[in-house]
Amino acid sequence: MSAADPSTYDVDPGRGWIMFAGSMLALGGTMDLIYGIAAVGNSHVFVRGAEYVIGDLKTWGWLRIAAGVALLVIAFGVWAATEWGRWLGVLATALNMLLQFVAFPSQPAVAVVLFFVNVIVLYGLLTYGGADRRSLSDWH
Repeated sequence: MSAADPSTYDVDPGRGWIMFAGSMLALGGTMDLIYGIAAVGNSHVFVRGAEYVIGDLKTWGWLRIAAGVALLVIAFGVWAATEWGRWLGVLATALNMLLQFVAFPSQPAVAVVLFFVNVIVLYGLLTYGGADRRSLSDWH
């Protein structure tokens, strides 16, 4: 029996973290798209006649659709190990963490769970994001 050839052993210490971060960003983008389409389509999901900080329900829906598309693009950038995907993912995650404080009074348990999921995503992006993560496996 011979030992494995070191040149065929590919180590990527952050692959799981990046897959998780990209998946959470893609999930958030998909949910934003669904909620945005429901708001624009006057779905029964939302209370009609409610007052919104940003215009009416359709305006809120279009903003959610735009955010959803942006998050999906960022997720693919994270999965492709691009620097722009990494830093836009960090920005989007940090903004989402702040939004969880706004959502806390209405849904405290969900807000706390999502806040800590965002902490994990932020850790993964800051530690293992970008194209330079393979250099982490080179040190001995």
